[in-house]
Amino acid sequence: MPKSLKISLLAVSAILLLTIFLGANLRGVQAAVAGDDDGAYRQMRIYGEVLRHIQTDYVEDPSMKTVTNGALRGLLETLDSNSSYLTPEEYKAFKSHTAAKGSVGINVAKRGYYATIISVVPGSSADKAGLSDGDVIESLGSTSTRELSVASINILLDGAPNSSLPLAIIRPRKSKPEKLELTRTVLAPVPTAEVFYESNTIIYLKPSVIDKEHVQQVETRLKNMKQMGSKKILLDLRDVSTGDETDGLRLANFFIKTGTLATLEGQKVVKQTFSADSGKVINASAPMVALVNHGTAGPAELIAGALLDSKRADLVGEKTFGEGSELKTFEMPDGSAIILSVAKYRTPSGKKLQDEGITPSVAVASDAEFGVAGGDDDDEDAPVTTPATTATPTVNSSKPAVPVAKASASIDDQLNRALDLLKNKTA
Repeated sequence: MPKSLKISLLAVSAILLLTIFLGANLRGVQAAVAGDDDGAYRQMRIYGEVLRHIQTDYVEDPSMKTVTNGALRGLLETLDSNSSYLTPEEYKAFKSHTAAKGSVGINVAKRGYYATIISVVPGSSADKAGLSDGDVIESLGSTSTRELSVASINILLDGAPNSSLPLAIIRPRKSKPEKLELTRTVLAPVPTAEVFYESNTIIYLKPSVIDKEHVQQVETRLKNMKQMGSKKILLDLRDVSTGDETDGLRLANFFIKTGTLATLEGQKVVKQTFSADSGKVINASAPMVALVNHGTAGPAELIAGALLDSKRADLVGEKTFGEGSELKTFEMPDGSAIILSVAKYRTPSGKKLQDEGITPSVAVASDAEFGVAGGDDDDEDAPVTTPATTATPTVNSSKPAVPVAKASASIDDQLNRALDLLKNKTA
């Protein structure tokens, strides 16, 4: 096939893809091609010209399939962290993938070009290796995550129990990738943590995931808090990044009696408003504080946004990750596919969760950010914070003790600040 014909076909394919993406009709396409010197179709003509130069002027004859796949991947990933392009091979693996029993315990998204860790499952091999939210996964095996969609990355993270996963990690404040080898293991579900402070007057609750089971656990503990003598609530949403948005809204409703909890809207998705149901409230008046950090994402952010905007609770910690969209998969004629965010969640005040996140009302940096739990070896002058007091929990004697913080050997500034706020609130 002549090179000029190849280039023309590539350009036409790209235009067709963008046409599907924009939802344009045939008349709109004809008008755009005929007279629109601005906007998307002008850019497609430029794209065709770039393809021609790559094909004819690059130092060697390139693989146009690789070039086009890269362009399509870049097109989708510039939209947000969840939108992805899958090659025919990747989409086939995506459709046949089932959640494997073995996991390294990492939840990821893409920020910029590479995969970023949102949160780490406690007790997993990733947790034992000291990985945490904000760490960048440069590569999985020999493949750069820059070349992989989020869907493909999740497939590679799972595997058979006891199998190994080599990867390269770039930690904050370190310039060189660190090579690690994690072991996939079968992770037992982590139940909702329940701890009591201040002679049982403060109940601390931490669901590890926002799903039906863990929300039910929170509900049961809230209904039993009075008989334990608890009058104040501390909800820990730090490093909670998985679950279901419907369950997140249900949990938020436990604390909020009236008003909007969140909205969902897209270009072709009619706006939905999720309102509090007074019949589902458990405790709408107890003094309350919620903890958030960079690992708070998705359904947990819906909860945090609802609590903050309704002035139901103070938020203590760091800005959340910024993830909250409804995804839809579109199959392409060549067997490839695009995963597209078709609607995005907003807080009651209209703040978009996706990429923006939630800024807490009381900002407190994590210990790891200040180098308490393993800073850069090359930076000996990294600042360290030391609060005046350290929170001491009392645990329900009828239940096993549950660790409050991931790094129990370090001081938890965020937890202490939250407890200080609650102590000063009148029940």
